[in-house]
Amino acid sequence: MPARNPARLFAITFGAQDPGRQADFWSAVLRRPVKPDDRGRQTLTVTTPGQPLIRFVHRPEPKMTPNRGHFDLTSESPADQSETVARALSAGARHIDIGQGADADHTVLADAEDNEFCVIPAGNNFLAGTGTIGCFACDGTEDVGRFWSRALGWPLVWDQDEETAIQAPSGGTKISWGGGDVAPQTGYNRVHLDLAVANDADLADATAALKSLGATDWDGPVCDGAVGLADPDGTEFCLLVAP
Repeated sequence: MPARNPARLFAITFGAQDPGRQADFWSAVLRRPVKPDDRGRQTLTVTTPGQPLIRFVHRPEPKMTPNRGHFDLTSESPADQSETVARALSAGARHIDIGQGADADHTVLADAEDNEFCVIPAGNNFLAGTGTIGCFACDGTEDVGRFWSRALGWPLVWDQDEETAIQAPSGGTKISWGGGDVAPQTGYNRVHLDLAVANDADLADATAALKSLGATDWDGPVCDGAVGLADPDGTEFCLLVAP
């Protein structure tokens, strides 16, 4: 029987050379306020239920490899999609080509430190009702989607053709995995999940529970002051104590 897991999703965290600039960029795009958290790190506060907390922590290295996860931002209308793209470009984003093709109806951009994200047109059924950050879309196997479903206690809301997605029982932003083979990781992901427990006493239980599901130890740089772990695909995440 797996160990009790008191962990919850706490935040989606960006490693940034300039956390203040990154926080200002995403504040402008998402129209959410910025404040330092209790560790002095920049955080976008949650203004809409079901949307994730977003944190920015300092990492001196430049981005060296594509991230394994990116935001898919939703749109309410064609005008809303255009306005989101315009806000992003004004804040320092740029258009990038990741092979989406000239006829793609979504817009692919990179933020001020080259993290990829997409602005999805209105009418996307998969993202309906999820909020502005419709999905944290990840490279990952079918099995890793099931790992995260068990780890967070979020049900699978998509499981087809090796693609999986989960969503909190209360709704909001989805997390998805594209299935198939995952390219070997070089360096570390600049965007990762942070899980949290309420106190130090729960850290051991949560760590044991996650390892019973297939997580392994990870000692990379982004989990400074927290427990570093990797999911069954080798994608890093952090476990910390947070309110």
